[in-house]
Amino acid sequence: MTIDKKELWDWGKALFIAFLLAFIVRSFLLSPIVVDGESMESTLEDQERMIVTKIGEPKRFDIVVFHATEEKDYIKRVIGLPGDRIEYKDDILYVNGIAYEEPYLDDQKASITDAPLTESFTLLDTPVKGETVPKGHVFVMGDNRRISDDSRDLGAIPMDQIVGTTNVVYWPLSEMRIIRK
Repeated sequence: MTIDKKELWDWGKALFIAFLLAFIVRSFLLSPIVVDGESMESTLEDQERMIVTKIGEPKRFDIVVFHATEEKDYIKRVIGLPGDRIEYKDDILYVNGIAYEEPYLDDQKASITDAPLTESFTLLDTPVKGETVPKGHVFVMGDNRRISDDSRDLGAIPMDQIVGTTNVVYWPLSEMRIIRK
C-alpha cells in the first residue's frame, strides 16, 4: 500500500483545519471547566465539569467563571450589574430597592434554622465601598453563602476578568443537566 503525495497533502490540510477550528472554538467560543470546591453547592457540586460560553455579557443570576487570581478561576452567580444598589436584609436580596426571589437557595434556606443563609449587608459593607456596583464590574456571590469567597470579600469583579457564563454540566454523565436560573 502506497500513499501518494496528493493524498498526504489532503490529509495534512484536513488535520490543520481541524486543529485550527478546535483552537478557535476553545479560545473564543467554548471551553471546559472543573468546579473546585463547595462555594456553589447545592447548585453545583465539587469536581463537576461544565462548558463555559465565552459569548455575550453576563446577566443577573447567570453563573460566571472569572479570573480570581492569575492561577485560579472562580465560579459564582451574578447578583449585581453595573449601577445596581445591592442589599441583603433578613435573608432577602434587594436590587435597587426591589426584592428578588432566589429559588436556587430554597433548599439551603429550608435546612437552616439557626441563622440566615445570607447575613445582612449593603455594598458599603464590602470592599466595593460605594453605593452602587461600579461601571464595568459585576457583584457575584456563591450559592453556598456561608462559605463562599465572593464579592463580599473580593469586591466587584471587572468584566474583563470574566471568562464566560456557564449552565451546562456534562460530567459526571449521571449528573448531566442544564442549570436554570
